[in-house]
Amino acid sequence: MELEELEDKYSAFIKEIKDDILQSKYTAAKLVNREMLVLYYSVGKRLSEKIASEKWGAKVIEKISQDIQQEFLGIKSFSPMNLKNMRRFYDAYNFLCIAKPVNSLKEEDLEKSIITIGQTVSVQIQNFGIEHFLQCFFQIGFSHHLLLLQKCKTIEKRLFYFEKSIENQWSYRTLEYHIESKLYEKQGKIQTNFPKTLPEKLQKKALNVFKDEYLLNHINVQNEEDELAIEQEIVHNIKAFLTSLGDQFCFIGNQHRLIVDEEEFFVDLLFFHRGLQALIAIELKAGKFKPEHVGKLNFYLSALDDLVRLPHENPSIGIILCKKKSKTIVEYAFRDTTKAMGVATYTISSKLPKNLQKYLPDAKILEKHLDNKGSKK
Repeated sequence: MELEELEDKYSAFIKEIKDDILQSKYTAAKLVNREMLVLYYSVGKRLSEKIASEKWGAKVIEKISQDIQQEFLGIKSFSPMNLKNMRRFYDAYNFLCIAKPVNSLKEEDLEKSIITIGQTVSVQIQNFGIEHFLQCFFQIGFSHHLLLLQKCKTIEKRLFYFEKSIENQWSYRTLEYHIESKLYEKQGKIQTNFPKTLPEKLQKKALNVFKDEYLLNHINVQNEEDELAIEQEIVHNIKAFLTSLGDQFCFIGNQHRLIVDEEEFFVDLLFFHRGLQALIAIELKAGKFKPEHVGKLNFYLSALDDLVRLPHENPSIGIILCKKKSKTIVEYAFRDTTKAMGVATYTISSKLPKNLQKYLPDAKILEKHLDNKGSKK
């Protein structure tokens, strides 16, 4: 047996052990999270029922917290605020039967319990899939649950973010960003020609990848009409832009060169989407959408399909990212197109509402960053 073959087998063996370790850690973390949620739910249930039956005043929470923390020194999870959050957590999901050990909780337990709640909520959970709901519920951390209770008033909206958080392993801050940027309201709303240009099995999946509006809160340019400056800012802050786009986007490059009949053409931004298995070309337009943008992008997509796309990949998709658009004009522009594309708008940081300003860097840090960039030129 050759040395190279031995090394390959050894590397594969080590990888198997590493995978086992990672899987074990992940499973342990999930179990810890499940037990913690059951505990907090149970405490919340006791508080809610006891305070209601005994008609205790609001200050009793502080007393309960003090007594618990005296018994368990160093535990900060049972502060007055956290106890209130546990009660709120229970009140929001009091239709769940999770007083018993979570490992013994079955789908039929939830089926029985949802009969007692409002018909709309019951139908939404059943449509979501009862077993799937339970799996998602116990994979979300307590802080994520509290954020969703605070920001999302409907169960349907929470279910959407349940799935997204688990699927993409969102941190608290990432989840908060997507809620504030209204991902639930905007995802899948983008104006496209997908129904007539993509295979049926790919249409819905592609539609859910893109949003009608993107918040480019990492962009800081003096002239908002300067497309090149916006593009350069996106490239300098590509990680932040990828967060705006969503998950599974891989950045290939900007001003990607295409040579057709000995002439050069350049795609503003080129990505590959792993889920769609397709190249994604994004054209930036600092002004209002114009019909001629479609013809140019259609040409780029044809060239990408012929010159860049691999045989196993799906047709390339193009997105025109502009400042403003008229839905009627976009509709007419798309009418006779043959390549898959959509039109979305963007908002840059200076136009962001106050509730999103907290995601921006401190003004002094930003100024220093810009100064450093200027000195390098």
